[in-house]
Amino acid sequence: MDSRMSASGISHRDHESQSELGYAHYGCSHYKRRCKILAPCCDKVFDCRHCHNESQNSIEVDPVNRHDIPRHDLKRIICSLCSTEQDVQQMCINCGVCMGNYFCSKCKFFDDDVSKKQYHCDGCGICRTGGEENSFHCNKCGCCYSMLMKDSHLCVEKAMHHNCPVCFEFLFDTTKDITVMPCGHTIHLGCVREMERHYQYSCPVCSKSFCDMSRVWERLDQEVASTPMPEIYQNKMVWILCNDCGETSEVNFHVVAHKCLKCKSYNTRQTQGGPASCSSRIEEMVR
Repeated sequence: MDSRMSASGISHRDHESQSELGYAHYGCSHYKRRCKILAPCCDKVFDCRHCHNESQNSIEVDPVNRHDIPRHDLKRIICSLCSTEQDVQQMCINCGVCMGNYFCSKCKFFDDDVSKKQYHCDGCGICRTGGEENSFHCNKCGCCYSMLMKDSHLCVEKAMHHNCPVCFEFLFDTTKDITVMPCGHTIHLGCVREMERHYQYSCPVCSKSFCDMSRVWERLDQEVASTPMPEIYQNKMVWILCNDCGETSEVNFHVVAHKCLKCKSYNTRQTQGGPASCSSRIEEMVR
């Protein structure tokens, strides 16, 4: 038995037990934590900054009054167990409870769920998840990526300092999973999967294909070969731009699709010459 005693007569083991009171029983849908925040911008109490931003930017709020919390300006928190208001710190000054097993004094951030492997990145200026040993910060992209991408990712300046091109949520400090497409643009992983469910396989920012489309191009080859054009269009030439390789080509006009002469992709758009072609058949090819 641990017989060590503090000056107040409380054993070390009792102190540890006290600090873990309420573990995983407090917080919100975003974080498990044992404190609330006092927003410095509007002097209101919320479970976390995301709760604040969702509330203060809702459709019920006058557009003039909508705002995000200045996350690094947080100065006061309230213990969820004893309701004591205090300066930002990990241990409650009144009841001694640990208000977050993970605590970052730079971000004023608390979280009891340490399975996320949180760490603070000075380059990003915020806390990230996934473990510092598993991540690296790219100075050009201005964000952290998995170590698996260190020697292979395509750099895009400030790659995550923009809204998701599908749902328009700001990506840099989102709590949702993010993926980097081969073109280097970033997007929510859930949004990519939603695009795939709707047979959309090109980046919504630059239109480059983000997966292997070779089998689809083979089916389009067959479709084009089995669909002869009327005699009036058989010698009609049009200029196309390939979204995948960026090359322009002059090709025979076809109502089904136009194939890039360089990379053989059908992810192309007609730029000039002749009537506009019909909409892409890619969706039908992948069903």
